[in-house]
Amino acid sequence: MTGIGYDVHPLVVNRPLVLGGVTIPHSHGLAGHSDADVLCHAIADAVLGALGEPDIGHYFPPGDASCKDMCSLRILEKCRELAAQAGYAIINVDATLIAEAPKILPYREAMRCNIGEALGIAAARVGIKATTNETMGFIGRKEGIAALAVAQLDARDGPL
Repeated sequence: MTGIGYDVHPLVVNRPLVLGGVTIPHSHGLAGHSDADVLCHAIADAVLGALGEPDIGHYFPPGDASCKDMCSLRILEKCRELAAQAGYAIINVDATLIAEAPKILPYREAMRCNIGEALGIAAARVGIKATTNETMGFIGRKEGIAALAVAQLDARDGPL
């Protein structure tokens, strides 16, 4: 089973920038009810999509006080639990961050480890890439960051 996810958040001042569970030094952070980790949110929606479940807003509603400033790695852990309850294992995820800045490469391995741990898979099964929007649109103007993700799941008794 395969699912696809997408998320986007605007950049704002006076907020930490969290991507893949890593706080990255930057002049701006992402606005959102949780920690606004677009990478984790896109991956979560990819896993949920593969399961045929509603999006993360169903499980973690915007405005729900219990989700305020929540670490989005907890969202990935919930996705792993939902997959296990449905009889599926997460095989791998692949994601792309779209941002003009900051550079992601110095933080990529930490992100892979965090996401892999939250999903219960090896970091080697977590693909993370980054690209720019070539200065076009809201991303190109450094007004926000987006992420795309795909997740592959298989029946727990199937081959890994």
